[in-house]
Amino acid sequence: MFNQGGLSLEQAPPISVVLRFFVTGAVFGLVGGILLLFYGERIFDPATQQAKILTHTLALGVMASFMIGALFQMLPVIAGVVLQTPAKKAMFVHVGFVLGVISLLSAFYTQNRSFFLIATLFLGITLLYTIGIMIYNLFKLKNHSSSSKGMLFALLGFGITVLMAIYMTTTLGGIHEGSSFFTAKEIHYSFGLFGWIALLIISISFQVVEMFYVTPAYPKYITSYLVPFIFILLVIKSLFLNSYASYIDIFIALLLIIYAFITIHRLYKRKRPTSDATVWLWRFGMGVLIFSMIFFISGVFIDNIILHKLSYIFFAYFALSVIFAMTYKIVPFLVWFHLSNQGYMKAPLMHDIVHPKKVKTHFYIHVFSFILWLFSFISPIFFVLASCVVILLFGWVLYHLLFAVYTYRHTQKHSEKISW
Repeated sequence: MFNQGGLSLEQAPPISVVLRFFVTGAVFGLVGGILLLFYGERIFDPATQQAKILTHTLALGVMASFMIGALFQMLPVIAGVVLQTPAKKAMFVHVGFVLGVISLLSAFYTQNRSFFLIATLFLGITLLYTIGIMIYNLFKLKNHSSSSKGMLFALLGFGITVLMAIYMTTTLGGIHEGSSFFTAKEIHYSFGLFGWIALLIISISFQVVEMFYVTPAYPKYITSYLVPFIFILLVIKSLFLNSYASYIDIFIALLLIIYAFITIHRLYKRKRPTSDATVWLWRFGMGVLIFSMIFFISGVFIDNIILHKLSYIFFAYFALSVIFAMTYKIVPFLVWFHLSNQGYMKAPLMHDIVHPKKVKTHFYIHVFSFILWLFSFISPIFFVLASCVVILLFGWVLYHLLFAVYTYRHTQKHSEKISW
């Protein structure tokens, strides 16, 4: 199931490393739902501070939290990378990251230059440090898989995203005039969505989809060329923003549509076709990615605000669907794995930590919230309902994460170890 003949305790980081970031992501998800209630439809206008606050709550507070936590776990599992003193590194990154996100949201809310500079300091140091140590260890690998190569490109994309953000926040903080502010903003947006979020999900899927769901392998031409090709296209777009940007956007969108169709096909061809809500989440995520890219392409030719809104909503649900699917796979396994390897006689089974029926309930809430967002274009009451269901959605995830933490600690405290 894992590289190197199996995952050993020497390779695996402490469970606290992963759960710390996952719980943080769920908490920021609750914050995002509350903000939706207060801000209303202003979040759909990119020019408003409300839209910037919610976007960064979702992209940084939620998605980056889950993704960084997953990377701390996935680098040893998928790539065979062993990070030294992961608990200390994760603690340093986590504290600075949370302070940085709070500072950035405060900066957007108050427009205080000092908050922009504080956010730059915390987020710049912690994120670039995280990206740096992960890229350094990936470069040291002698034998790369398609997933480890993809992670490398995704982390490079994340690095570019962060560097562009630093340029913009230092501009807003009054450090310099920012003559290239809007160019940096476009690069930040492109690499954030496609060079970080999309590429990381694609890279992980090459191994995780086959490993977790026993599916046929992705075609060689997809695993070998898709990620670096999209990355190169983003670099070209950044160098020639005014000349070829629209054509490159269309090309990238078409590539993501192809990837999504192939992933759906693989999931339908899995060798163990049992009912699994995490599979449903993957399928749903790939489906909304296809529609997101269709709306994205349409928006290139038709300047329509509704097309842009739909593209954003569908893309957000693509990323969240995969994040939730991975969370419900990773967390129960980690609790069982660590407790079993510590020798506890009554280590809970994975179904005892998060029962499959609970994951199905999550899926129904997830899809229901998505449908409500679509109806929100008809009446404001649906916007309010969708916001409430988003709060319920992240509350549901947070509950199961906290229950996993409780189960882990309770077992350590009250269960006996096997004596050899």
